[in-house]
Amino acid sequence: MSSLPPHVKQIVDEIETEIGEVPGASTRYNSVTEAIAAAAIEGDAVHLPDEADGGVEAAVRQILEEIGEDPDRQGLLGTPERVHRMYTELTAGYHVNPNGAVFDVDYSEMVVVKDIPFYSLCEHHLLPFFGTAGVAYIPRGRVVGLSKIPRIVEMYSRRLQVQERLTQQIADFLMERLDPKGVGVVIEATHLCAVMRGVRKAGTVMTTSAVLGLFRANDKTRSEFFAHLERKAPGA
Repeated sequence: MSSLPPHVKQIVDEIETEIGEVPGASTRYNSVTEAIAAAAIEGDAVHLPDEADGGVEAAVRQILEEIGEDPDRQGLLGTPERVHRMYTELTAGYHVNPNGAVFDVDYSEMVVVKDIPFYSLCEHHLLPFFGTAGVAYIPRGRVVGLSKIPRIVEMYSRRLQVQERLTQQIADFLMERLDPKGVGVVIEATHLCAVMRGVRKAGTVMTTSAVLGLFRANDKTRSEFFAHLERKAPGA
């Protein structure tokens, strides 16, 4: 996709800025009219660039017809555009080009960031799954800013995903960028494909984990990580 609507570009810029990209440094996007930007802010229907129009919206119209609806009735007139806009927003993570900023700090104890909320789309049914992520790493003289870890989670969650891959991608990214002694990631999520359809079991929660380096090799390190995740936050 050569261009993105303003509301999606804003999300991409926010993620890139938090991870380390300089705002405005990306040259992947073409300019769009101020009218489209205003419409996006107001929540009105937004026309994407001409080359992107047609495919998604035509498919949504066909789906509406297949389920027995009339896509031309008043309540559904803007639905194809809204669905198109929604999917570009929910999959903005594909367009992030992270250039992670790390800092040299003389610190070698475990860093844990937990209760990170995320929302993603299951690639099997395009239904949402959502929950929280806990991320930890043991620095080897290099740390990353606190706000960047939630943005890394967001970068990978705003794509079509399976929870297992999402968990592993977050761990691999931190391992590659920081070269720490180890990384641990745990994700707990509710999948609407299991709640709304299929087994239809409300309250079902799926837990996945990825442990690398010391977190995999050392039982004590891994146990410390899980203990941190179980500990309630101050005031909770």
